[in-house]
Amino acid sequence: MNSNNDSNSDGSSQDSERGRDPKDAVFAENEATASDPSSETPEQLIDELEQQVVELRSRELKAQAELENFRRRITRDLETQLKYAALPLVSDLLEVVDNLHRATESVSGATNADGIVAGVRMVQQQFANVLAKHHCKPIAGLGKPFDPNVHQAISQQPSDQYPAGTVMMETSLGFMMHDRVIRPSMVIVSTGPASQS
Repeated sequence: MNSNNDSNSDGSSQDSERGRDPKDAVFAENEATASDPSSETPEQLIDELEQQVVELRSRELKAQAELENFRRRITRDLETQLKYAALPLVSDLLEVVDNLHRATESVSGATNADGIVAGVRMVQQQFANVLAKHHCKPIAGLGKPFDPNVHQAISQQPSDQYPAGTVMMETSLGFMMHDRVIRPSMVIVSTGPASQS
């Protein structure tokens, strides 16, 4: 008899466990969480979020300051590079200036004009070599078709030697650096053979 009562009591306890409403379990968990001292109140959560906002704003301001400093440094470096961009060219040209100075000094006591002309031609060639070293080359013009992109016509003349539209004379040599015209060649363009009267 006792065994039946025990079994009934066990069965009833199991039935009561099985028949428990799931909402009651959730409610019990919420109560346990609410009673947990580690849980945060809304005020505490707001305080933490506000602190995070302050920290993120501080990081943003630091990043902006670093970016501005970087921009200033890049601008300063670029200005310095542009300021001294011609330094290699000028340094090479100083040797040409030295040779021109020597040539002018030798003229005063020289009696041989051929030697002076040869010396000046050597300096002229040295000058052309320095320009070529820095990617600055003369624009070919004489005997070439007139090209308004690299030539500037100052006049036209008839010519039996050069056909119409051809450069027959260069009054000033033009130069290009890489693919950009620094100075166009000043040229006289042929209009073709003179008409027979």
